[in-house]
Amino acid sequence: MQYWLMKSEPDTFGIDDLKSRDKGTEHWDGVRNYQARNMMRDKMKKGDKVFFYHSACKVPGIAGIAKIVKESYPDHTAQNPESKYYDPKASGEDPRWFMVDVKFERKLKRLIPLSELKENPALEGMQLLKKGNRLSIMPVSEDEWRLILAME
Repeated sequence: MQYWLMKSEPDTFGIDDLKSRDKGTEHWDGVRNYQARNMMRDKMKKGDKVFFYHSACKVPGIAGIAKIVKESYPDHTAQNPESKYYDPKASGEDPRWFMVDVKFERKLKRLIPLSELKENPALEGMQLLKKGNRLSIMPVSEDEWRLILAME
């Protein structure tokens, strides 16, 4: 099993939105960065655990846990001209963009803010905390996963 962190803006789609979906499951669409796409397409596997991270908000941080319940498949929003994620270069033969399905597991006992993550010296190598890292999907090591859960 692998561990991941997936960012979403809570005003657009937060942990409570995922929880409220039918069976707590939703596709993770709209990834338009090739590095993040490649991780999702090539490395995310069914059963992998995910930190659900609230970004671009007053207090960014880890809000909950989800798991991958369906491995990558073409992101249909890329081929929909009505979608904000439309990509005219995407096609059925060359989908370009992919998504996975995630399922709500639980909210954390409290939001673990980015500022607190940065203060923990044991997390200094975490990809999320590296300067200039703006990826919406990133791997989390097993040690980082355990350390963060201990911060709850």
